[in-house]
Amino acid sequence: MKPAGSASAGARASRVPLVALCVTEITSWGVLYYAFPVLAPVIGRETGWSAGATTAGFSAALVVAALGGVPLGRVLDRRGPRLPMTAGSMLAVLAVLGLAAAPDAGWFAAAWLLAGAAMSAVLYQPAFAALTRYHAPHHVRALTTLTLVGGLASTVFAPLTGVLAEHLPWRAVYVVLAAILGVVTVPLHFLALRRPWPEAARKADEPCGPWRGDVVRSAPFLLLMAALTLSAFSASAVLIHLIGLLMARGASPATAAWALGLGGVGQVAGRLGYAALARRTSVRARTVGILAGAAATTGALAAVPGPLWLLICVVVLAGVIRGITTLLQATAVTDRWGTGAYGTLTGILVAPATIAGAIAPAAGAALLGPLGGYPALYAVLALIAASAALTAAGTSVGASPRGGGRG
Repeated sequence: MKPAGSASAGARASRVPLVALCVTEITSWGVLYYAFPVLAPVIGRETGWSAGATTAGFSAALVVAALGGVPLGRVLDRRGPRLPMTAGSMLAVLAVLGLAAAPDAGWFAAAWLLAGAAMSAVLYQPAFAALTRYHAPHHVRALTTLTLVGGLASTVFAPLTGVLAEHLPWRAVYVVLAAILGVVTVPLHFLALRRPWPEAARKADEPCGPWRGDVVRSAPFLLLMAALTLSAFSASAVLIHLIGLLMARGASPATAAWALGLGGVGQVAGRLGYAALARRTSVRARTVGILAGAAATTGALAAVPGPLWLLICVVVLAGVIRGITTLLQATAVTDRWGTGAYGTLTGILVAPATIAGAIAPAAGAALLGPLGGYPALYAVLALIAASAALTAAGTSVGASPRGGGRG
């Protein structure tokens, strides 16, 4: 048993990476993800590049991030997050400067591919891997804290980007954002993640090796991958097309934007309650329940014509479910297979979901015309979300008590 002073020092040491990652995740998500939707209309207006061309580059970056997460997961399991996240931060700065300097749409897309490689090393997956190992077996609390703070990325950087765009050309805005990214994330990743990479704590029934291919080939893993992929496709299309749906229901652009922001508040609220939910439910029950909740809120958005206040209430509830889903995905591997191969297994698990989320907005836009509008599109998305919940019923790997265990 460790002395009380040693345990206290260990707790303080584990807080350093948590605090640092909270700051770097806000900054990385804000610059690499949330700045683009704000700048996209300005970029199209000032360059003449089509919206399809600029958005395709952004979507391609998300696909690259998903594919890069698989080999990165193996590196994280073996060596820890310090070097990958530091190198990823430097690459992200170069990529954002590349966006600013792009002379044409082709170079702009190429810079986004570079940004996608950086995303795989600086967004949630490596941060989740770091905190899962540093804080095990109490990692849910750390992950909840990270996602609560990370949820503020849009709150901070969307308005900041908008203010900068009012006073600077879009290229200069990206230069300023690259400087912020470099000053904040590179030193924090390099200095705050210096602590030794701890050995993974194993459960008694966990596979003996650090990673076994039979887990990836097992029915629960494959069904979980399918469920998360279907869920991600539906959720991404729902979010991107939400303003269009609300405006079709009679909301002004400003009101629709405020509703989207309130959905972000719902995300934070949902994450606050996840630890209590995890203690009171089995893994399978909460996975099915959360994905079914996403289907229900999406169906409500399709079916409820108004009044506007009621639609906004549904948007907030959908945000709650979306916030919980982030933590559901972050803990999916540890809840079923332990922490020994968290980076590797999570990288494989979420890659199809990330790709599905990247292509969903364009797929939703393509379906709008044939389906006859937003209500029909959201009805289809609700069915996809419901199929995710049904698929999740087969993701249990054994019977266990409620809470963070299996079952």
